[in-house]
Amino acid sequence: MEKQRFVIALGGNAILPVGLEGTFEQQMKITRETMDTVVLLAGRGHEIVMTHGNGPVVGNIVLRGDAGQALHGIPAMPMFVCGADSQGGLGYMLQQALQNSLKAAGMNKPVASVVTQVRVDPADPAFKNPTKPIGPFYDEQQAQEVVAETGWTVVKDAGRGWRRVVPSPMPIEVMEYEAIKAMADAGVLVIAVGGGGVPVKLNDKGELEGVDAVIDKDRASDLLGRLIGADVLVIITQVDKVFARFGQPDQEALDVLTADRAAEMLANGEFPAGSMGPKIESAISFLEGGGREVIITSPEEFLNSVEGNGGTRVVPAKS
Repeated sequence: MEKQRFVIALGGNAILPVGLEGTFEQQMKITRETMDTVVLLAGRGHEIVMTHGNGPVVGNIVLRGDAGQALHGIPAMPMFVCGADSQGGLGYMLQQALQNSLKAAGMNKPVASVVTQVRVDPADPAFKNPTKPIGPFYDEQQAQEVVAETGWTVVKDAGRGWRRVVPSPMPIEVMEYEAIKAMADAGVLVIAVGGGGVPVKLNDKGELEGVDAVIDKDRASDLLGRLIGADVLVIITQVDKVFARFGQPDQEALDVLTADRAAEMLANGEFPAGSMGPKIESAISFLEGGGREVIITSPEEFLNSVEGNGGTRVVPAKS
């Protein structure tokens, strides 16, 4: 395989899968296994920028803040600060796991995490229609109790339970992309746009300030990939492949999906907004912006998929 620039987007639920307690040790084990594969790619000469989600984690940070305020009078932080906190914690974990994997492989490459701000439009309609799931899963009774206590918007999430949803505006600018590109050009393995980036807007003075929202990490990863000239976008999630009619008796695993067919299936409601929808939208956008291909797969199938033996490959529309 020729040298390529990868953006590898690691989903928050891939770091903290449903059914696990979410201990640091569990997250670190899963992360280390993924980083071993990243090191293999780096050893083949590829340039790599990693991004990550924070869906379960940022929700837990918000809950801890609320509990601290209720029990100890510690002021709860705005959601955008919680997002920055998750960038720091998850970035540390990914960075350390990657450094340890590099050492085990006998490779000496620099690694850096970048706290990344992503600008959004405060008039984005997403602020009136929250769709992004964060935090833990609840059963129906727990969900009703949470809504009564907090006033949050809670929806059923892909048959796995109920979750809080928050606004997920479209990313329009990655504020630190030039620094990220410069590091990638210099051979640094970069971790950036954590949790989709810290959402910010321009105020009346043209200054940046935080916004309470969670940007979809796949959309932010697509934007970053286009800005830094990435060849391949890899989206790592909880499923090995993209499925047509997912969860139904006649579901169909898709090995290859052209951008035009993906757009048609998306328009027909095949991919839900809270799960696979943003991944497919991001794949189409990345290809339209000049990317060569998008791979959607699970941590377990990561290496096989990059080598062409697994996952779903989204490729440019047929001419």
